[in-house]
Amino acid sequence: MPPYLTSRRLAQLQALVETLIARLKPWSWLWPPVAFGAGLGSFFLVDRQQWLGAALALGLLLAWLLLLSESLIGRCLARRGYPTLPRGISTFIAQMIHQETLFFTLPFVLATTVWNSGQSLYALLVMAMALLSIIDPLYYGVAGRFRSLYFIFHAHCVFLVMLVTLPIMLHLTTGESLKLALAATLVVALPSFLHLLKRKSPKRWLAFIAIALLLALGGFAGRIWVPPASLWLTGSAISPALDIQKRQPQGATALTPEALQAEGLYVYSAIRAPRGLSETITHVWYQNGERLDSVALEIAGGREKGYRAWSHKQNFPDDPRGDWRVDIMTAGGQRLGLLRFHVADDPALATRADSHIQPAGISLLHLRKLVPGQLKEAP
Repeated sequence: MPPYLTSRRLAQLQALVETLIARLKPWSWLWPPVAFGAGLGSFFLVDRQQWLGAALALGLLLAWLLLLSESLIGRCLARRGYPTLPRGISTFIAQMIHQETLFFTLPFVLATTVWNSGQSLYALLVMAMALLSIIDPLYYGVAGRFRSLYFIFHAHCVFLVMLVTLPIMLHLTTGESLKLALAATLVVALPSFLHLLKRKSPKRWLAFIAIALLLALGGFAGRIWVPPASLWLTGSAISPALDIQKRQPQGATALTPEALQAEGLYVYSAIRAPRGLSETITHVWYQNGERLDSVALEIAGGREKGYRAWSHKQNFPDDPRGDWRVDIMTAGGQRLGLLRFHVADDPALATRADSHIQPAGISLLHLRKLVPGQLKEAP
């Protein structure tokens, strides 16, 4: 320990921190709305002011470094007999950072969730965690009595931080960000199960390894339930024709077997991504639950109304009747959107492909109109 870090000076520093926390506590209710406003601003400014969105994300990462360093420094000091912050103070600091994380990332989760899919359950989970973080009796009850659950809560906050900030700061794809976020979550979550190794035995080691594998495989298998925080569908359409130069769906027809065999079908999707981010997405075609085709499409970020991409299916099966679904997916396996249509012999029962672009996600609310200035559209 450096000579200038004496027990007296550490005690004075601890008293200063405790005094500061005591003065901040009456105003702690302001922190969640400020964090939510910062997240909302970062979400909208990531296209217009890339540096500001990155600065807000960097601030969130620095807060996490502060939390992790406080824990590590506290353990080192305790081992050497130096005074440390009371558990209540360190839990309060962790609560502030959890609130900042959850409310900062909440706009990204809400805006990119496909609400007619299982992703809605994940969004509700994040909302429930955000609510728990601001209800002191619940939060401190979990932190004090259910330490394993508290560590899992903490690990999930790390997952959200990585998922949202990496594409903004480093222009990583959603697949790359998801893998790194899962790895970081695994590293942070495992300490909550270290109690299994207090009494070392082959069974306990096997249990620990099994838990690690289950966490990794469960996170990877459940990726379709997690919204891609940096991408979202702004509009979609199905049409019998498409103007390639204008990138606009055209025409209208009832989806009968004869119409599909004669004209084929276009699925159009507009996907918003941050400027500088390039992604591969896929249109996956299903008939009556059976996967038939997958078409890979390259998109680029920076267009406010979304990068316009499409797939054109012509090789329909001999009997195309039934319920169809087209999943719009990232290369990492996260769902961006889905379209459903029905093919029938009777035009009155068949879905009508009318080329109308249906707004999706946050585009339905037209919140972009609240942001001054116009973004120059990219092709």
